[in-house]
Amino acid sequence: MHSGLVLTQDMLIVLGLTGFIIAMLMFERIRADAVSLLVLVVLGFTGIVSETELFKGFAGNAVISVMASMILSTALDRTGALNRLAGWLLRRSNGNEQRLVLITSAAAGGMSGFMQNPAVTSLFLPVAARLSSRTGLGLGQLLLPIAACIILGAQLTMIGNSPLMLLNDLLRSANQNLPSGVATLEDLPMFQPLPVGLVLLVLGLLYFRFRKQLGLLPETGSNVNPNTPEHYFAKAYGIEGDVHELVLTAESPLVGMSIGDAEAEIGAPLYLALHSGTESRMAPPADERLSVGSVIGVMGTPEMVSAYANNKKLKFSQRLRVLGDLFNPSQSGISEAVIPSNSPFIGKAQAELRLRKRYGISLLAINRDKKVLRRNIRNLPIRAGDILVFHSNWNDLAQANANKEFVVITDYPKQEQRPHKLRVALGIFTGSMLLALSTLVPLPIALMAGAVLMVVTGVLDMEEAYASISWKTVFTMACLIPLGIAMDSTGAANWLAQHTIERLGAGVPDWLIQTALAVFTTCLALVIGNVGATVVMVPMAINIALAADGNPMAYAFLAALCASNNFISHSNPVISMIAGPAGYTSRELWRNGLPLTLLFLVVSVLGVNLLF
Repeated sequence: MHSGLVLTQDMLIVLGLTGFIIAMLMFERIRADAVSLLVLVVLGFTGIVSETELFKGFAGNAVISVMASMILSTALDRTGALNRLAGWLLRRSNGNEQRLVLITSAAAGGMSGFMQNPAVTSLFLPVAARLSSRTGLGLGQLLLPIAACIILGAQLTMIGNSPLMLLNDLLRSANQNLPSGVATLEDLPMFQPLPVGLVLLVLGLLYFRFRKQLGLLPETGSNVNPNTPEHYFAKAYGIEGDVHELVLTAESPLVGMSIGDAEAEIGAPLYLALHSGTESRMAPPADERLSVGSVIGVMGTPEMVSAYANNKKLKFSQRLRVLGDLFNPSQSGISEAVIPSNSPFIGKAQAELRLRKRYGISLLAINRDKKVLRRNIRNLPIRAGDILVFHSNWNDLAQANANKEFVVITDYPKQEQRPHKLRVALGIFTGSMLLALSTLVPLPIALMAGAVLMVVTGVLDMEEAYASISWKTVFTMACLIPLGIAMDSTGAANWLAQHTIERLGAGVPDWLIQTALAVFTTCLALVIGNVGATVVMVPMAINIALAADGNPMAYAFLAALCASNNFISHSNPVISMIAGPAGYTSRELWRNGLPLTLLFLVVSVLGVNLLF
């Protein structure tokens, strides 16, 4: 049996671009947004996608909804809602570890139905750190259940994650190429996935409720936060001692030397602050020169710092006479931050990033794959999942954290928070969700109305709203949408579908074809991420349904669901963000994530058949 479809030049180009994307994202040779832009340009040059369709993705409903969702998430964070949530979770758990994990995971899963997964993860990392520090419970015990429930809870609505947001746009594109006589594919309502999402979330909570009996999840994570930050950083990183002052004398060999060269010498303490002339500043730039009379704020044990001072002819003072205000715990301190998979820091070293000059942050150590790196880290390229240990002014840290280049997982005073706007923010967020639910206006308008109100009422200012948007996510989605259109319009998706049906053979039951589709989509998502898998698989799923006389809506919905079925790979930004802080190994992720993956597959296939 042969489908009769002949591969055209346009089909070959589209299939080649699809293979190129898979290869680039699999081996991480080029950033996801750069690959997506390249594909967009090629589709434009070849004329496969018309000029009017090429840039529609940037104004697509999915992209607008994602941007609005990010602004709403940031607005909730700025009002201190998450700090209150941490306190409430502690009170409700009554000190019971099992109840704390259950309630926290359920709260994260519920929120992820209305906010983007990475945004919810960013919000819950400091919450988990605070809970860990207050209870002594390891982050390893908290973060995987929270992350898994964020992924599962995202299936509650059509706005919980990027694949479901993209689905309606891809269905509209597919309508232009449907065979005559096939019913038009309608947009799915906001709560279409709710039954499937509820079952998945409940099963996920039960899975972690009985994890001890199942012999899963290690009893303690690699990073266990004890009761004090000082004890934690001393134990985890060897960063111990207090802050002392050193004054440069005219006889010191450090006079005229740069900060970077001085602190790179063997035996040097951690250089954290500098007073020169009339100016005091935290995290002095590495290229700043030391002069006679300069006061350096350093961290180390009194014995070590005293020996260093004698060796370098410096005046040693255990009391902070000049820099006391800078080192007030309410103003500055040590923190941890994890590098997400979309961070522009990846591949760059501290020397290139100039953290001190740009942000006023000192990098003290890097925790990579359970190894603590402290020496010669200035020229060490940063990787996704690295945990960076900072010393900074809290205000500087908050401003840097707003750029989304890293996610701070230490609870610290955020001066930019606006707790007096909490009720306003919650009211706007609730109103926006109710408006979306009412279907009186399209979903992106309802979400964007909420985002605009957050700015108008002063919960956020415009600069904060702009900074809250992950432009890498926006560009990746907007640039890949035309590839989905091309897959459909050129017949490439139909060609793949026909050959898939031929390989399976005649008379194959519908549920078996759906299972094969679900497994393939899941595997593809592990490699290239959920957005890429959605754009490639939804057009193909629709054409497989047509070839197998199935329901195109059911197949498309199944593909979008399974594009999020990733509890194992770092291609899922949620997993990438929590793996470092919790110290999970690849083996632990596979051991705990594989049963969830199989559970997700079964529930998705059964749920889709019941819904459609």
